[in-house]
Amino acid sequence: MTRFGVNTFGGGFGPERFARGQALARRAEDAGFASVWVGELYNRSAPVPMAMLSVATERVTIGTNIAYGVGRSPLMWAAEARDLDELSGGRVILGLGNGTKTMMERWHGVDGSAPAVRMEELVTVLRKLWKLHEGPVSHQGRFYSLDLRPTADTPPPFRERLPIYVAGVNPRMVEAAGRVGDGLVGHPMFTKLYIDEVARPALAKGAAHAERDPDAIAMCGVLMCAVDDDLDAARRRLAFAAAQYAASRVYDKLFALHGWAAEQEAIRAAVRAGDEDAVVAAVTDEMLSAIGVVCRPDDLAAEVARHAADYDDLVLTPPPWGLSPEDAEDVTVVLIDAMREALSRASSERPLTSA
Repeated sequence: MTRFGVNTFGGGFGPERFARGQALARRAEDAGFASVWVGELYNRSAPVPMAMLSVATERVTIGTNIAYGVGRSPLMWAAEARDLDELSGGRVILGLGNGTKTMMERWHGVDGSAPAVRMEELVTVLRKLWKLHEGPVSHQGRFYSLDLRPTADTPPPFRERLPIYVAGVNPRMVEAAGRVGDGLVGHPMFTKLYIDEVARPALAKGAAHAERDPDAIAMCGVLMCAVDDDLDAARRRLAFAAAQYAASRVYDKLFALHGWAAEQEAIRAAVRAGDEDAVVAAVTDEMLSAIGVVCRPDDLAAEVARHAADYDDLVLTPPPWGLSPEDAEDVTVVLIDAMREALSRASSERPLTSA
């Protein structure tokens, strides 16, 4: 049975932003969602909101989709994750990604080569540091080097194993999730065809390399939901978001797989021309149906159900482009309330942290 989550966006500035995010998380928990999720960018972190959500909720799992693996050393990731897991009572999933090569090099100042190998090494070192209470940790690798011998008592972590999900789009990074992750964080542009033809085979390949069972690795999706009584407005919102991804070469394989290469070039031409109406018009209804949801609130549960079977965990989110934080919060409220009745009818779900 698919477990449903929702991304939380608090509008406003200052303490108000965190309070509003907490209110959204409580609302989602009350509505029956299994999880709430946060991300980070160059202007916000993930661990701080995760801590705020931990103290505001009692049952929901709290995940990141994503936090930047390259943004902190393995030592600090392990230390922050220990605190968050303890604070939440064992309700944390650490979803890690690297971002694009440009982000790695220009934002984080690290080598952007071999991102999948870097992620595999990061998770490996994190696993070692999670067991720091058992003794010294030493690691000499391609990207990370450490020799840590504790000089003070180190209590065991709240849980024996921290669930770590790895974000991936192209096959080699998806393989990394299969090799070292408890789950794969899929991209908002994932489609059923891409999952079946690219993601699952790559996940299985990575699992086989590490002699792991691919069925034990959770498939976590992020579903963009444009929900409005004005369907034209909803369509425009999702089309604009999809076009932002289409403009990047990272997603060429996905567009080619679907036979959308010509449409992708039309989108790119409109983006270069700065013609937003042409950008939106170049995104076809076929694309929108495959990648997300455009509907009125009363139809959301049925539309989400079209995508749910492809995932173990499915996280609903407003389109992440073109909305102010306040507007994103308003749409999130609509998503939560529109799913409430369907979630209340669903049978009890296994914990998200069982991966």
